[in-house]
Amino acid sequence: MVGKTLLALHPVSQVQFLQFCGAAVVFALIRLFPSPLVGEGGLAKRGRMRGAGRIADAGVSSNTPHPSRRSAPIHLLPQGEKERVSLAAYAVGFLGLVGTMVLQYIGFASMPVIEANLVAYTWPLMTAAAVILLGRPRRPLLLGLAAAVGFAGVALVISGGRAHFWFNRAWFEGGSVVGYLAAFGSALCMAFYSLTVGRLGVPPERLLLPSALIGVALTFAWCLHDGAGRLTGPHLLLGLYLGAGPMGLGYYFWSRAAKLDHGGRIAVVAYLTPIASTFLLTLSGESLSMTAVAGAVLVIGSCLAVGIEGTETRHNVQNAR
Repeated sequence: MVGKTLLALHPVSQVQFLQFCGAAVVFALIRLFPSPLVGEGGLAKRGRMRGAGRIADAGVSSNTPHPSRRSAPIHLLPQGEKERVSLAAYAVGFLGLVGTMVLQYIGFASMPVIEANLVAYTWPLMTAAAVILLGRPRRPLLLGLAAAVGFAGVALVISGGRAHFWFNRAWFEGGSVVGYLAAFGSALCMAFYSLTVGRLGVPPERLLLPSALIGVALTFAWCLHDGAGRLTGPHLLLGLYLGAGPMGLGYYFWSRAAKLDHGGRIAVVAYLTPIASTFLLTLSGESLSMTAVAGAVLVIGSCLAVGIEGTETRHNVQNAR
């Protein structure tokens, strides 16, 4: 809702610059004043207290990830590979933060915000589908059907149910195609980040702070290119709020939760994002056509269906082990 307000008055480059500034301040403060409760030492200690018996019985170290995680954590790799993997980890942070946010706001600025929001928030569906496919789902046909229904809903949101829409040359020549592709790219970036960040042996703030600083530099250059003017007063505070709150703290807590979660329980929160965000945008005055509403129902319903299937699959796998 705040982003919609700012984008109506200012270029996306300026909004993004303020966002990355606010996020960089948050990540820097977290790095300078780490909490003992959520720091790496605190997490490791709590993990040993909770799972010492199971780990000892399995004959593996406390640093070994949950069996459902197929890839080894970075800190267990040979010394000679650490530098290369660290660069890969920072690339994950850059793609997850800068890629997701820049593409999302390009989508917001290029098309109706509520439609861009629905497309961008298909990332929980992408994440859940990938996790379940890699984890041998009990009902793969049901999963495939739910995913297909979800993306059919996206097609309805984009086209409004008009079959000739996809062959309309004016649409491809205008800005709409850029907006929809950007929103979909944002979903891909966030899905990749959510799948990957929990497997990395690097604290989230170490990934996110360099990415935010790079985002500040890139969006500042973007502002210079656009010739954006100065922001003052409430709009300046709103832009910094977008960076410090939804972007900064949001990314940090989501990344931390992904590292702590071993049973896929946080996925329930992800499935609620398209529901809650669409509801809030509706309250702010955004509207959808009846066909787009039907598409939104399909997107949200498929997210929930895939989420329920994923929770059951992970629960059964854990019980079997």
